[in-house]
Amino acid sequence: MQRLRSFFGLAWSMIRSLATDDAYDKYLAHHAHAHAGSPPMSRRAFYLKQQHCKWTGVTRCC
Repeated sequence: MQRLRSFFGLAWSMIRSLATDDAYDKYLAHHAHAHAGSPPMSRRAFYLKQQHCKWTGVTRCC
């Protein structure tokens, strides 16, 4: 039973990673390591920044 839970836990984390659902968690881990003196962005601010970066600017070749 423990091996099955371990497998599903690993599968779930892979799905979250592929869907970039864990981006904020990764950001928090990076921020805690690299920028310990400053407060991290809120989840909402992080999401808005990601959306702005994704949808702003030229994203085509011509």
